[in-house]
Amino acid sequence: MKKASTKLEAPEMLDHFQANDYSPYHFFSSEEWAHFRADTPLTLTADEVHRLRSINDPIDLNEVRRIYLSLSRLLSSHVEASQLLFEQRNRFLSLSDITKTPFVIGIAGSVAVGKSTTARVLKELLARWPSSPKVDLVTTDGFLHSNATLVREGILNRKGFPESYDTGALLRFLSAIKAGLPNVKAPSYSHLIYDVLPDEYKIIDRPDILIFEGINVLQSRDLPADGKIVPIVSDFFDFSIYIDADENLIHRWYVDRFMKLRETAFRDPTSYFKRYAAIGEEEALTIAEGLWVNTNLKNLRENILPTRPRADLILQKGENHLVEKVALRKL
Repeated sequence: MKKASTKLEAPEMLDHFQANDYSPYHFFSSEEWAHFRADTPLTLTADEVHRLRSINDPIDLNEVRRIYLSLSRLLSSHVEASQLLFEQRNRFLSLSDITKTPFVIGIAGSVAVGKSTTARVLKELLARWPSSPKVDLVTTDGFLHSNATLVREGILNRKGFPESYDTGALLRFLSAIKAGLPNVKAPSYSHLIYDVLPDEYKIIDRPDILIFEGINVLQSRDLPADGKIVPIVSDFFDFSIYIDADENLIHRWYVDRFMKLRETAFRDPTSYFKRYAAIGEEEALTIAEGLWVNTNLKNLRENILPTRPRADLILQKGENHLVEKVALRKL
């Protein structure tokens, strides 16, 4: 097998990261990364991958083989190592009544970059490992403040920015998960009505692995002057992934997805965005561009992209929306 390179092989590889002796990452091309799947079996069918992928996401079985089998193998090794460390620590502390808490994987990245597809594919792959772990998936959408609250606070146009989330609820949820509590409620969200569903919840009952997906899950905060503990969401992660792509590509994918939704989900009479299905294409394009520039691009530059260096693994996508480069943090 060809020895994987730890140097950048093209100047465009993960801009802002430099391939030198001081980089905290190993860098791999997708071809190099694919070798690490070894003999990991492909347990998904083409139909299942089609069902798991988001609109306008071209992921197929070949992409699963190239990228996600290696990633699931890596994650499984981290889960096993975490379980071993847990047992060793219990022996060290002479503890016998402590239950292992879920291994939490955080997935971050811009809108329209493919976070949801990655999360769903990984959930299925990890759940089909020989040990048959219980894997749950939760997104941060349910932790958004309600539209009524955002309107009252004058920040509906900043939905998706850090201040639009109920940070307290996020931290209470993850604290309960990491405490090993049973039947923890995760609030639900409807993309159709573009709002939280106040009386609907997903029950998370002590999974082996929890995948937690959202644009700002790697967000940090200012350090407290008094040294008191102030937790952030990523404090609860055992492993974190950032889905990356060039800003211009994400822009195009976002607009393309918006226009595709005009012909599909937006046509539902109960859709919050049904008004966009009734207007002309040129006007719709203008609206999509405005939403990108005034909301999503600002959020990407101000809040999402700055969290990229905090990830344990970065998947960089190229022109065709498929992963071209992988960066894995050194141990």
